[in-house]
Parts: sequence; C-alpha cells; structure tokens
Amino acid sequence: MLGESEHNVQKGISGIIPTVLTGILQKSGSGEAGNVLGMAKDAADTGLLSNVSNIIGNNNLLTKGANWAKSLFGNRADDVTNAVSSYAGVKPSSAAMLMSTAAPVALGVLGKHAKDSNMSASGMQSFLEGQKDSIINAVPSELNLARALGIGSLSGIGGRARGAVESATTRLRDTSTPTDTSRRTATEEPERRRRSAAWVLPLILALVALGAIWYFTRDNRRDREREIASPQPSTTTVPAPAPAGGAATMESISVSLPDGNTINAKRGGIEDKLVSLLNNPSATVDENTWFDFDQVNFESGSARLTPESDQQLDNLAAILKAFPNAAIKVGGYTDKTGNEEANKRLSQQRAEAVVAALKQRGVKESQLMGAEGYGSQFAKADANAPDEERKKDRRMAVSVRKK
Repeated sequence: MLGESEHNVQKGISGIIPTVLTGILQKSGSGEAGNVLGMAKDAADTGLLSNVSNIIGNNNLLTKGANWAKSLFGNRADDVTNAVSSYAGVKPSSAAMLMSTAAPVALGVLGKHAKDSNMSASGMQSFLEGQKDSIINAVPSELNLARALGIGSLSGIGGRARGAVESATTRLRDTSTPTDTSRRTATEEPERRRRSAAWVLPLILALVALGAIWYFTRDNRRDREREIASPQPSTTTVPAPAPAGGAATMESISVSLPDGNTINAKRGGIEDKLVSLLNNPSATVDENTWFDFDQVNFESGSARLTPESDQQLDNLAAILKAFPNAAIKVGGYTDKTGNEEANKRLSQQRAEAVVAALKQRGVKESQLMGAEGYGSQFAKADANAPDEERKKDRRMAVSVRKK
C-alpha cells in the first residue's frame, strides 16, 4: 500500500509506537494532561479498537490520527516524522501515514483504560509517570527521538512528568485529613500497579492487530469480503469521451467484478466508468477515450504518490486482474504555469509512477501499455487563470487500449 518493503514498514511501526507514547508522556507532563485525556477518550469513542483493520482506508480516522500526532508533537511533528523516515528507511509520506495509523490505536487503548478507570487528568499524569521507564526504554536509540523533539535526553521527559505528579500529590496531601492520607498511602501503589497491568494487555493486543492489518488489508482482505458480501450489480455509466477535468460525484457505490471481488468506488468515478466499458461487449476502445483519476495525487512538485492515492490504485489493479485481457495506457497532464519542458518531464515521471504502483500491486506487464507525460499540451485554462480553473488541467488519466 505504501510502496515500501515489509521489513521497513515493520521497522517503522516498531519505532513509531514508542514514539507516539513518548509524545503522549511529554504532552501530559507539560501541563496538558487534560488535553491528552480528551484526545484519548475521543480515540476510544471512535470504536476503532473493536476492529483495528478499519483504520486503513478510513480517511476520516487517518485524518484524525494525523491531527492527533501533530497535536502531540506540536512544531516538532515534521522533525519526528523525518526521524522515523530516516530510521526505518521509508519515505516521509510513508512515515506520516504510519504515524496517522499508530496514533489512534495508542490513544484509543489509553482512552479505553481511562474511561474504564474513571480517570481524571491528574490520574492520567500519575498513570503515565508509572509507565515512563517502559515507554522511554522502548524507543530505539538509532531513532534519535530526543534530537527530533529538541531536547537533550528522553529521560528529561519523565523528570518533568514526575515533577508535575509530585506537585499535584503534594497539593492533594496538604488539603487532606491524616486519615485520608494514610488510607491513600496504603492503597495508591497497589492500585497504580493494577492499573498498569490493565493497560499492558490491551495495548499489546491492539498493537499486534495493528501489525496484522498490513497483511490482512491486502489480498486476504479481499478474500474475506468476497465470502461475506452479497453480489452487487455493476453500475452502468457512459465512458468519458476525452481527458477532461472535474471530480466525480461523491456517492459511494459497490462495483462487482467478474472474478467475484467487490470494490468500493464513487459513482461516476474512474472505477465506475472502466468497469462499465469493460463489461459492455459492444463498446469499442480507441486512443481518444480517457478516464481521469479523481483520487490519485502527488506531493507538490514531485512524482511521489500520496497515501490517499492507494485505494484508487488498489481498485484499478483489482479491475485489471478481473479483466485479464484488458490493457491500459497511463497519461499525465499539467497546467500551463511554469516551464513547459519541466512540466512535461514531471508529467512523464508521474505517469511512470502510476504504472510502477500498478506493477507493485501485481498487474501483469502485458496489461500496461506504457506511460506518457503530455505536460500542458491539452491544458485548457490560461496560465494566469484562477487556480480553481487550472487544477482541472493537473490530472492523471488512463486509456483502455484492449478489452
């Protein structure tokens, strides 16, 4: 899904989990335990822990995860992401995607424990202080997390948390009766240990599930869906006549494929149109019929696909596998701004990146009849037009050449 090796993804997760927990510990110990408690409860309320695999492909949850990660690390979020990227040998965009996946799980487990224990903000501080050694010791030394966070040592995070806890405890003790104090002294430590144990098992189970989704959300996920899903009729739409901008409608539909698989798509989107064309025995193909992607995007000024592109690329790969006689060509287009030679080169690189992504997903070479970058050759909006008009010219498209 990320275009990375399984080993590097696994390594990235192994560094990200303690990194996220360190961020939680640091934010709580900096006087923001209440905010951490709120985020954790919000994550638990999403219901993600009942089905962790739903994180992948859930754009709303991934967006929340990205926002939670940014909230944990503040203006150091990019530095942390880059540190994980360097440590794991993955692209920064892949590291960010993994961070967006891990943050909801870690916060969700913490939030569930907080709700089950009726935990207050000060209780959250105390609880995390009890976990600090395990958290910090789990951070790989090669990750250089302290440097990414702009501090001399991770041990200082625990020190700040400890100071906040001791201050809160002192204030509480000063306002208590002797009887109350002695009762708390006798019960606090066993209770803290009980809560610590209650935290460990669900965290382990959730993180095991997190690791498993990288396997189950690929081909095996499709197998499970085929077993439980009721067949849906393929939708009927008119193929797009030529490359033209404009997003597809947002109505979600299920599209059945000849091999029994079902993909989730948008009505009027590229998947809808391709399947309609390939299912229609009387439809012909030619070089002038193109279908625009509506969810495939790249990082600004580069040929690096964004994580949000994965679902549509997965869908296109599934369609080509279901129609083994079909073959496509990929085209890349830009607007009229900038140097035309550079635009054509970038559009060529992006078209090649889409073809490479399809190959990684198991599409046969014989079904991929090349990639071509057209630059601004077919752009309609003037270079000085508003961006809203020019962005229609910045697109990727496919042309069916065989069916």
